[in-house]
Amino acid sequence: MIVTHLQLSDFRNYATADVQLVAGPNLFVGRNGQGKTNLVEAIGYLSTLGSHRVASDQALIRAGLDAAIIRARLEHGERSVLVEVQINRSGANRAQVNRVAAKPRDLPRYAASVLFAPEDLALVRGDPGGRRRYLDQLLVQFHPRLAGVLADYDRVVRQRTTLLKSVRAARVADAQLTTLEVWDERLAELGSQVIVERAALVERIRPHVAEAYRGIAGDDHRADLGLRLSIQGDSDDDDPVDAGDPLPSIAPEEVRGAFTAALARVRRAELDRGLTLVGPHRDDLVLTLNGLPARGYASHGESWSFALALKLAAAATLRADSPLGDPVVILDDVFAELDQSRRRRLAEGIADYEQVLITAAVLDDVPDQLRAHTVHIRAGAIVESAEPPGEDS
Repeated sequence: MIVTHLQLSDFRNYATADVQLVAGPNLFVGRNGQGKTNLVEAIGYLSTLGSHRVASDQALIRAGLDAAIIRARLEHGERSVLVEVQINRSGANRAQVNRVAAKPRDLPRYAASVLFAPEDLALVRGDPGGRRRYLDQLLVQFHPRLAGVLADYDRVVRQRTTLLKSVRAARVADAQLTTLEVWDERLAELGSQVIVERAALVERIRPHVAEAYRGIAGDDHRADLGLRLSIQGDSDDDDPVDAGDPLPSIAPEEVRGAFTAALARVRRAELDRGLTLVGPHRDDLVLTLNGLPARGYASHGESWSFALALKLAAAATLRADSPLGDPVVILDDVFAELDQSRRRRLAEGIADYEQVLITAAVLDDVPDQLRAHTVHIRAGAIVESAEPPGEDS
């Protein structure tokens, strides 16, 4: 899949933007704060329904305005589709596919991308929430219907937690406990689906992570990953998930029963604290390097290589298993963080993807083979665009 045309209205610092893109590498160059990252952020939003920089959509809308629009022409083989999303400051977002109204959560059916940025170092060194988002955003690209499951699960967690707090304040009322049991059933139903899908995804990407890490680091270090499930552990801490070893896997057909049992086990602690203590919202993706937890033992360079390997593994997995084929690979200000050998290995590793989008503050940071189509950005405007090879200027 490639993006041939991107249009923005009132997105971030762009009043309007109109960019033609080509197959192969596309390089956006501009000093920091000029808007180059905003272009690739918009493309990433179409496939993940979220930003890699902020948790809320509100920051994506130009200051003082009510809505932003992302519109893109996507091509996959002989098929061309126009997708659009309107991000609203108040009210639900809206979407269109070929000018026909659609649900925003359907957009990942048409758009696939993998974005890597300096913030992704937190995948290795940060809290479990970032690693959960990594898995869930990739899940949605494989199975767009899971966007609804994940949204429903988050809503149930919020409502169930609100009920737990009210039960605690009321010193437990029978009617409220009966309502809590209803929420328990819904939590276990949705949460079990998420756990099963995440576990299958982890097994799918594991070999790609190991291969990508070896390709980046250029050595024989062994990178691996696994899941640590809160339904299997003692959930008395505020954040029970740490960088310890993954727990033994549970057969898919046993997850629902284990979830229900875990809820019964922590019932008293949940009532005392007014928190939902078990479920996918408290799980972790555990990263190991040579058998040791990467979060506590990996150096800065190793952590950076591991984070990049996670994203390259996502791209390789989508290439192998997604009906859309190659995702758009997006590298946001990455090359400045790498030494020359890692720059070369990374350029070689992404060279055969159908489309690669790169941002950089300094042109010379990017290897020559990735500069074929260069767009210069200044203060939210495209000031110069090199013509694609073979086209008249």
